[in-house]
Amino acid sequence: MVHSYSCATFFTLFTLTFSSFTSAFTSQHYSDALTKSILFFEGQRSGKLPANQRLSWRADSALNDGSSANVDLVGGYYDAGDNVKFGLPMAFTTTMLAWSIIEFGDNMKSELGNAKDALRWSSDYLMKAATATPGTLYVQVGEPYSDHHCWERPEDMDTPRNVYKVSAQNPGSDVAAETAAALAAASIVFQDSDSSYSHKLLQTAKSVFDLADKYRGSYSDSLGSVVCPFYCSYSGYNDELLWGAAWIHKASQDASYLSYIQSNGHVMGSDDDDFSFSWDDKRAATKVLLAKGFIVNNIGELQAYKQHSDNYICSLIPGSPNSQAQYTPGGLFYKQGQSNLQYVTTSSFLLLTYGKYLDSNGGHASCGSSMVTSETLITQAKKQIDYILGDNPMKMSYMVGFGDKYPTRIHHRGSSVPSVHDHPDRISCDAGHQYFNSQSPNPNILVGAIVGGPDSNDNYGDDRGNYSESEPATYINAPFVGAAAFFSGH
Repeated sequence: MVHSYSCATFFTLFTLTFSSFTSAFTSQHYSDALTKSILFFEGQRSGKLPANQRLSWRADSALNDGSSANVDLVGGYYDAGDNVKFGLPMAFTTTMLAWSIIEFGDNMKSELGNAKDALRWSSDYLMKAATATPGTLYVQVGEPYSDHHCWERPEDMDTPRNVYKVSAQNPGSDVAAETAAALAAASIVFQDSDSSYSHKLLQTAKSVFDLADKYRGSYSDSLGSVVCPFYCSYSGYNDELLWGAAWIHKASQDASYLSYIQSNGHVMGSDDDDFSFSWDDKRAATKVLLAKGFIVNNIGELQAYKQHSDNYICSLIPGSPNSQAQYTPGGLFYKQGQSNLQYVTTSSFLLLTYGKYLDSNGGHASCGSSMVTSETLITQAKKQIDYILGDNPMKMSYMVGFGDKYPTRIHHRGSSVPSVHDHPDRISCDAGHQYFNSQSPNPNILVGAIVGGPDSNDNYGDDRGNYSESEPATYINAPFVGAAAFFSGH
């Protein structure tokens, strides 16, 4: 029997659950972190900046993107500290910004508008990339090798802006299905405030998904060294196809996508209990998203995803029979050395989201013979978010501009090179290296940026040259937006 609670009852339950926690941070701290985590995206903007741009050290950049192919690909986000627009991480960032708003937008209060602006900046771009040429999805602007050879702010960029696409002839099911997921998720966010835009997003999502599904192949194979080793699709494309179908089903309630999930799920990785969630691997998150259909909406066909989601969640809980996660001595979830905090923010987001689904129906996760309540999931997520914000052995925040001590020499071109306002003359590709090699703090504060994070022993050197620890990325921040919103509301 499915118990249905009103939103008010749900939040009362969740707040009661939450009130038993003690914390180094108050809801005001989390609200501040939320504000800053969204502001970060303004520092990553490519294209013509709007009049209400708040990070004023940035200026217009890459205003001719797409012109070499006679298409308009101006806009979108630089993914991290460089000036390439990579489609796979940008689409994933978009999906996660949308999901953050869908689940926790009610807690965002005055920041909801800014969160939607951040989402729309990338959903507008992805829409252009998907509709510029029929049967084609543009998935990258820029040459990674020449871009990475230079240290120059985006406003001065003079490296080639070649464009790359996937199509029937050059398949890219992974990047296309992730783009479909992003457009579908965004369509849910804009359903009430801009229904015509929402409709266009969903229709585009369906056509991009058809391209992904009909012409199967990995974009890593089609585009080779243009995307590898930067954003190679290591997990293949089956996880994105299932993820894309799940999001389109959620957005449209079209039964054909539920049938697709039922028919293809077991061959597309739904039976693998893989324990990571990232821009590359969507399996764990797809299961959580589909489990909601069973837990909340009582769709019997999705029951198996509840067990798979339980397995994933249990893998993260220290002391649970299924626990597989590694933690640093200071308690940080540690998946791998390169940009480890991306795994911390994605797993924290899933813990909170799954906790919300379970709570809405008085449920729990089963870890072997023991039961795990939503309270345990919230506690675990909270430890991770608090660690990022400064409750850690280094006693420093890994979010730039939050707290008294945070990274000041981040691996980020625009932040580390004097701004065009302070230094109007052009700074060339090679001339920028003096700023890269400088021991001085970055002159421009990229407020809200979450860096790659400390090593497996909780040490962090604040070294611009160590990009795996000091480089921020949009896909680290996007899930954090949802988690910060949750804690700001409790």
